Amino acid sequence: MAVAVALAAGLGACAGSETDTPTLTWYINPDDGGQAELARTCTEEADGRYQVETSLLPRDASSQREQLARRLAAGDASIDIVSLDPPFIPELAEPGFLAPVPEDLQNTEGVVQGAVDSATWDGELVTVPFWANTQLLWYRTSVVEAAGLDMSQPVTWAQIIEVAEEEGKLLGVQGTKAEALTVWINALIASAGGQVIVNPEAPADEVELGMDSPAARAAAEIVSAIGEAGLGGAGLTTADENASMNVFASDEGSFMVNWPFVYPALSAADPAVVEDMGWTIYPRVSEDQEPAPPVGGINLGVGAFSRYPDLAYDAIACIIRPEHQAQYFVTNGNPPSAVAAYDEPEVQEQFPMADTIRDSLELAVPRPQTPYYNDLSLSIQETWHPVSAVDPGTTPAESASFIIAVLRGESLI
Repeated sequence: MAVAVALAAGLGACAGSETDTPTLTWYINPDDGGQAELARTCTEEADGRYQVETSLLPRDASSQREQLARRLAAGDASIDIVSLDPPFIPELAEPGFLAPVPEDLQNTEGVVQGAVDSATWDGELVTVPFWANTQLLWYRTSVVEAAGLDMSQPVTWAQIIEVAEEEGKLLGVQGTKAEALTVWINALIASAGGQVIVNPEAPADEVELGMDSPAARAAAEIVSAIGEAGLGGAGLTTADENASMNVFASDEGSFMVNWPFVYPALSAADPAVVEDMGWTIYPRVSEDQEPAPPVGGINLGVGAFSRYPDLAYDAIACIIRPEHQAQYFVTNGNPPSAVAAYDEPEVQEQFPMADTIRDSLELAVPRPQTPYYNDLSLSIQETWHPVSAVDPGTTPAESASFIIAVLRGESLI
């Protein structure tokens, strides 16, 4: 009898599930709870049409990429909404793992350009911009005042290197053999007017690189100058974003290129440093050319095998509303992709550099949007690390040859 009751209860549950509110699973990257809060908010606003539940992806971006690529390749229908790191979007879009973005979400008016570019593959918006990170140039006001450097005007890498050397200070840059190094190299090459890949949509055996170029050599000269002079500090070979922040916060700090998370982090850990802290747009490679700051953040995609793609995009339309992006910014420190969100009073009060972030995102250039990004990034890290060994005369050409060999299966990383 007990078995029969249990079976009946089970059948009842199955029959009832057909009329239950659809559950959308949103695979999120780790944050401070902001995405879970947005899931609750949009579930309430859906008023019973759907509910959004979150599922946590691994902490680092490469592990997120690996899990999503593997599961989508297997046709996983549980992936409704997914938070995607921009460099890995082409790899998922090219084989058709992402559901098409509907027309009403194709309108990118009022979205910062860097986020639009990073959400696009092969000329088409394949994901929806959510939050959009960028790096600024942070500086110690006491150092620039002592050096007489006018930070109201654009500054170059040559100028900040010169100030650090003259004042006996260190620069906060990311020299670790990891994605952060690729971010730096790409930004330098783009700021010099170049590009890592000339034809990112090409098949692997037809890819043309812009690595053996004047722009890449200009990037190598900056990296080499910092590495050879020891301006990145003793830990430069393993310096990630947090290590760079610690260098900046030390008595030897001067300048730092880093994401906006450093402001709330230092506000909590070392208010005295924040009182001596300024910010501006990413440094230029040359005086007469605008910089191309790094862009990061998260875009939202819908799994091609989701049972509820229309509802998933309805939920995304809720998640990305400017007021929700502003809420996410002030609670989790991740900048909006919507221009209007920067005008919210709470944003302006909590992040006094908000307008600079917005302006930076209009100049920002994504890392190469290619289905082969993972191999490309690892190859750059292999050939530009340690930065103290970078030689402007040889490194760019050697890096280009290695990348091509890896893409053609002639070398292993």
